[in-house]
Amino acid sequence: MRRSLVATAAAAALALAGCTTGGNSGTSSTPTSGAVSPEAVAYMDKVCGAASEFAKIEKTAPKLDAGDSTKLKAEMAAYMGQLADAFAKSAEGLKNVGPSPVAGGEEAVTKMAETFTSLGTVFADAKAKVEQADANNATGGLQAAGEAIAKLSELADPLRDLKSNPELQKATQTAPKCQEMQRLNLTPTS
Repeated sequence: MRRSLVATAAAAALALAGCTTGGNSGTSSTPTSGAVSPEAVAYMDKVCGAASEFAKIEKTAPKLDAGDSTKLKAEMAAYMGQLADAFAKSAEGLKNVGPSPVAGGEEAVTKMAETFTSLGTVFADAKAKVEQADANNATGGLQAAGEAIAKLSELADPLRDLKSNPELQKATQTAPKCQEMQRLNLTPTS
């Protein structure tokens, strides 16, 4: 029975991960008229490059093996650690993008970095809870993992903080790394 609960909790956590999508970066909004500066495009290229670093880190979702709860626990802890590291890498990259050529750009990027940092902390905490939990107790660490994965909805639109800045929003439509990021699924799936 307990193993069934562990498998159910892990399946729910992975299902939650599969339900969120990050491919829509919010750049499909109708831009304001007028040309965007090359500096704004270059800046947004850096921003999108830093944000998409998350997608480049290998994240291996645990295989659901109800017959080996110890292995499932270890794999879930490793997965939580991979996600924490991925978010931390993107947050650090965003913090190092540099000054914005457009008023309000730095504030928007700072908010993005804070979101990535916060999510990294959530996953680091979940990893610790999974490692400390009894593998046969589905309400322990595996529940923490499911709750952390549910927080991925915060990443569904990683560029949402830029929507209030029309010039940067428009620059995302031209910046190559922003276009690439639109094609990436930034959230992990099972």
